[in-house]
Amino acid sequence: MDALAAVDPQIAALIAQEDARQRATLRLIPSENYASAAVMAATGSSLTNKYSEGYAGRRYYQGQGLIDQVERLAIERACALFGAEHANVQPYSGSPANLAVYLGLLQPGDTILSLSLPHGGHLTHGWKVTISGRFFNVFQYGVRPDDHRIDMDEVARLARAHRPRLIVCGASAYPRIIDFAAFAEIAREVGALLLADIAHIAGLVAGGAHPSPVPVADVVTTTTHKTLRGPRGGMILCKAEHAKAIDGGVFPGLQGGPHNHTTAAIAVALHEAATPAFRAYAHQVVENARVLADRLASHGLDLVSGGTDNHLILLDVSKKGLSGKVVARALEGAGIVTNANSVPFDTRKPFDPSGVRLGTPAITSRGMGPDEMRRLADWMAGIIADPTDTALQARTCAEVEALCAHFPAPGL
Repeated sequence: MDALAAVDPQIAALIAQEDARQRATLRLIPSENYASAAVMAATGSSLTNKYSEGYAGRRYYQGQGLIDQVERLAIERACALFGAEHANVQPYSGSPANLAVYLGLLQPGDTILSLSLPHGGHLTHGWKVTISGRFFNVFQYGVRPDDHRIDMDEVARLARAHRPRLIVCGASAYPRIIDFAAFAEIAREVGALLLADIAHIAGLVAGGAHPSPVPVADVVTTTTHKTLRGPRGGMILCKAEHAKAIDGGVFPGLQGGPHNHTTAAIAVALHEAATPAFRAYAHQVVENARVLADRLASHGLDLVSGGTDNHLILLDVSKKGLSGKVVARALEGAGIVTNANSVPFDTRKPFDPSGVRLGTPAITSRGMGPDEMRRLADWMAGIIADPTDTALQARTCAEVEALCAHFPAPGL
């Protein structure tokens, strides 16, 4: 930071302020976490200087001996941790990972069946404004209106009617366990490939806190941050029979040179995720989420699906006469950082939806447990009761900062 401050004091100051913000606030956005100091060190290493188009042993530039070792380590660790036959660690993030799968396994116009974005899916699963929605024939399933669980009967019905080439399961705002085996059975029945996107739950899968799709899915994609606590990157796991197509989809199909510093940081994160401590962390993430959800519900707050099985909670504040954006801004004023999010069957617009999405990966990384979850829920309920009470927000913010001082943020 001294070197940065000497060259660009403006950027250095902004980073220092962001460090302070991350230390003093409660990070509840479920797609965010804290990378360890070791992961951060690899990310900021000299590997960022090296261009390495191609794959280990098959590069287009010289000087790759050490880079090849780094990438092979990351691949070996990914395969060992998840029990995969093949891994590609080059995708720049989760979205390019999904696009690489489509490019490697599909033809333009092929049919995809996936979870609808308003019901908890992801943009890259074929939503109409994305390249995946424009280049492929996409049909989408949803959740049941009574319990907000994925409607597997609808999945089967749509699969039989449209005979998709690819079925996608996985979510960005679904608080329940995904039945990968049930999806695999439907995919086999209709002759479809199965892609499981575990970007949100990869750390839970690695730690044994959520069932793994690797044994039953043809391809599994993920980010490497979120619950996995790595750098901002992506990864693809697949059956050996799809390895050539997947690798070709990533390079040269979609990307140029991999980000070697990110590959090294992924390897470090995978090494950390293979430890007993990480396994305990993954289970604590789920336990903390359940405690937090139960306490929020006890305050009369409406939880989508009634609770959670994983790291994520989705609040529906519409019955309070509020929007998710209003609540998220009020919570941020109290030092509690969440994000507004659509809920199933939402009647509000996506930029100002009815829901608030929150999760426990980052606060669990700080060492917080059930007692802190209950205290957090009490704070949140008070803020939601009157989002215009700025005095309450200020008092709560001071209490949040005091709590955070007892639980240092990893890597900062």
